[in-house]
Amino acid sequence: MSAKGDRAKEKIYAAAKQLVMEKGFAATSIDDILTLAGTSKGAFFHHFSSKADLSAGLVRWHAGRDLQMFRRLAAEAEARHDDPWDQLIDFLSAFEGYISDPDQPSRGCMYAVYTYESAAFDAEVRAFVADVLRDWTAIYIRKFQEVIDRYPPAQPVTARQLAEMVVSLIEGGLVLQRAYGNTGVTARQSEQFRAYLTLLFRRDAA
Repeated sequence: MSAKGDRAKEKIYAAAKQLVMEKGFAATSIDDILTLAGTSKGAFFHHFSSKADLSAGLVRWHAGRDLQMFRRLAAEAEARHDDPWDQLIDFLSAFEGYISDPDQPSRGCMYAVYTYESAAFDAEVRAFVADVLRDWTAIYIRKFQEVIDRYPPAQPVTARQLAEMVVSLIEGGLVLQRAYGNTGVTARQSEQFRAYLTLLFRRDAA
């Protein structure tokens, strides 16, 4: 695909994401997307055979960017610190900065939209969304396990439990963030989670 074609496809994805996050996939029409993207039906059907084809591509496009962001934040934290605790806190703090950026406010969670409207998508798309959430959780599992291996928790807990807890916290925070129109909700909940971690892990006992 040419660079021009790549740019046109990116514009369509970006417009589709904005509209889907605002009003859901079922309520978003191809014409809505084309108007926001400033492109033609010919350009749309050059890249996508249908709205269903766009839906499958959109979630993969979003997931690729999303997971790349999480992996980048984790890698940067690991490059700055040797201690797994310091890496974890840096990683969580960096995400808080990202999710509360007033210049790029989150309108919710793409995975939640696809989950809520799951009947509109085929089994392959639904399975992909589930796999993305598992991949996202796996990043946290690795970071929590490294801390557990180094610092004994004050209460019995597994890395998976903590990972699912923080992913659930982020998803819930995004719902409240959208409902309240306040970009700081998810970050505040993450900060509270970090405070809980300081009580859970007795670093002086290592």
